[in-house]
Amino acid sequence: MSAKIKNIVAREILDSRGNPTVEVKIELTGKITAIAAVPSGASTGGAEAFELRDGDLKRYGGKGVLKAVKNINEIIAKALKGKDAARQQEIDNLMIKLDGTENKTNLGANAILGVSLACARAAAKSLRMPLYKYIADTFHFPPSTFHLPVPMFNIFNGGKHADTNLDLQEIMIIPQAEIPFKEKVRCGAEIFHELKNVLTQHNLDTDIGNEGGYAPDIKSTIFAFDLVLEAIKRAGYIIGKNVFLGIDAGANSFYNEKENHYALKADGVSLTSERLVSLYIEWIGKYNLISIEDPLNEKDWAEWRKAFIRLKTAKGDTMVITDDLTVTNTKLLEKAIKEAVGNAIIIKPNQIGTLSETIKTVKMAKKAGWKIIVSHRSGETCDSFIADLAVGVGADFIKAGSLSRGERLAKYNRLMEIEEEIK
Repeated sequence: MSAKIKNIVAREILDSRGNPTVEVKIELTGKITAIAAVPSGASTGGAEAFELRDGDLKRYGGKGVLKAVKNINEIIAKALKGKDAARQQEIDNLMIKLDGTENKTNLGANAILGVSLACARAAAKSLRMPLYKYIADTFHFPPSTFHLPVPMFNIFNGGKHADTNLDLQEIMIIPQAEIPFKEKVRCGAEIFHELKNVLTQHNLDTDIGNEGGYAPDIKSTIFAFDLVLEAIKRAGYIIGKNVFLGIDAGANSFYNEKENHYALKADGVSLTSERLVSLYIEWIGKYNLISIEDPLNEKDWAEWRKAFIRLKTAKGDTMVITDDLTVTNTKLLEKAIKEAVGNAIIIKPNQIGTLSETIKTVKMAKKAGWKIIVSHRSGETCDSFIADLAVGVGADFIKAGSLSRGERLAKYNRLMEIEEEIK
């Protein structure tokens, strides 16, 4: 028995940075309701789907989303009324056609995504099915035992995600894969809290950035790594055995296009692409770095190819992760696979605008043997949709931020709940 869409209502809410975003509530026949909220990024790739903002400087500095809300309430809601909520692909395609642009610039990707995610959640509820199972069944992922992704905890925030001089966007701790998810969370939390003690003893600030990690000004990038290693040791864990490190370089943010150099202000140096990659290789050897996200700027595909070869040669199992380069877009991913610029991809639904398109990108990456990292955004909500998404598609990793701030912990708490369900 299908559950038809009876009503769709959107409203403007605030995200974790205090900026407006879209929340969507869908009501199905049978009094089934579901809500989804849309995140927003600070560090964004140039080819991401269009996030519609009002531009009215008298409201929220122009960041209001009343236009997107209106598009949902007056256009999308009418078009989808009476549709079967479980026909996800059909609903997403209808909204894409309704928008009529490549990057969803008419209706706004934030409007379309809110409806897409709320529809999936409502359909799952109508079938009395956990959202992760609904996603797996709906999109025909190979039947297998569900597994939990490995969390990549961002405990040191930098770049555009914090008011600090650290150029790297994220320094992450990655617990060993073999232990239960709840033990991975414990590992991360214990190291996170110990890092506060370490920072305090070094007379450094313990304020946190957008994603819940610490964000002090530091004397060098290497010093930041050393602080994390000290916290790992004090918490009773062994780097390279119990826990590993990863970084999101977010190289777009410290690339000087005019000079074609990368400026690391914390270190007082300006580096060529070749020298920056050499620095990454040094860090791989010294700090048990197992993943590097966005090592170079998104426009330099030739340098990405060379970097991937060098990084894989240095250590064969290093993940070279594309985010700004591919923005959850199959056209860009296809190029990335063909040109061999990486071996793992960040998956962010709001980069592309619908659940169906997100899944299409996941499947293309999996077919190519790439690792899947489902990710949050710096401007988040307490919606835990990506936790179920990660389990449903069989993602290898998840990034949801640090071990503080409710909008980050909502994802980890949901994953621990799922772990109990699938035992």
